[in-house]
Amino acid sequence: MSTAPQPTAATPAGCPISAEVLPPNMRKHVDPAAPVPLRMMAAKALVPLAPADMLGALFMLTFDADASVRDTATKTAAALPDRFSAGLRDENVAAPVLGWLLPLLRSKDAFAEMLVLNTTTPDEAVALAARDCGAKVAEIIGQNQLRVLRHEDILRQLCANPNVSPALIDNVCDFAVRSGLVLTDVPQVQAARVRLFGPQAAAAPPDPGPTAEQIVAEFQMDSVQEKPDDEDPNPPPMEETKRQSLTQRIMKMSISQKIKLATLGNKEARSHLIRDTNKLVCTAVIRSPRITPGEVLSCAGNKAVNEEVLRHIYSSREWTKNYKIKMALLKNPKLPLAVGMKFLNTLRENDVKELSRDKNVPSGLQGFAKKMLQKKDEKKDEK
Repeated sequence: MSTAPQPTAATPAGCPISAEVLPPNMRKHVDPAAPVPLRMMAAKALVPLAPADMLGALFMLTFDADASVRDTATKTAAALPDRFSAGLRDENVAAPVLGWLLPLLRSKDAFAEMLVLNTTTPDEAVALAARDCGAKVAEIIGQNQLRVLRHEDILRQLCANPNVSPALIDNVCDFAVRSGLVLTDVPQVQAARVRLFGPQAAAAPPDPGPTAEQIVAEFQMDSVQEKPDDEDPNPPPMEETKRQSLTQRIMKMSISQKIKLATLGNKEARSHLIRDTNKLVCTAVIRSPRITPGEVLSCAGNKAVNEEVLRHIYSSREWTKNYKIKMALLKNPKLPLAVGMKFLNTLRENDVKELSRDKNVPSGLQGFAKKMLQKKDEKKDEK
């Protein structure tokens, strides 16, 4: 009998995420080749999927060739059953899925709050929600300092939203101005500049320093193909004079421009910014869509790394699937003990033994590893 693996279920044409995100036995429900009734079951949320998986399946079915399946999936999402709401806070749900859901659910404050709190939700979707959301959702959006600095249109939309209190607008604009954000087209931002720096500031705004776009263009940061695999060699190093110039120019940048550079720049720029003392800047680096597994591995093992950076790594399903990254995290004394204990249970026995003897491993975790091995030995003896 043939033992060849079964063909992988196809993903609807045009869908930006793959059916591979679903459990293997459930991919048939989004496969364009499957019977319409099978796909319709998923479109009606009648298949046993975890909340995050169901959200992904509904999104994929909006690309289905059958109009009735597409419409049903959209209607199901718009009237999302409460049992699937936990998926709205899951940071491992694909960004396109969350970006699709926010406009559908923006009128339901409880769901909208979960989506704007989810750090994976695209900034563009949050900006659209900021235009007319209620006061509570607006407050959550305004309190997300990283988003406000990373995507300027969020502040523009908040300032235009009649539901937002003047106090919240003043607070967010004050923070944005202090962080170097210059929005000459937003009166509330100009008022904040005068409030903070005096009337003369309106006529002559302070020099924000180099912009992220200028540095990207000057050093041609996008000209080097970044390697997705941490086993690949690093790109050729930048010339020493350019390196020094880059360092000097980054030091002159405002916080808001550093955050943009963390998203737009390449490995060379991120290597500077990950060491920045401002938590928002180094967090923007680790959340950059361009960051490579090799960079994450380096951060995971860095004992001086910002704790928020480390939290993002150990909370990410994508990064903790990488065995090397998981091992590096376990040797980092900043890793919470509860997280380390959970990771230990997923390691090969030889690696647990290595960690139990490694003096670089925190003592609490080392002790737990020894107890794990002792229990395994006792079970072997009983047999």
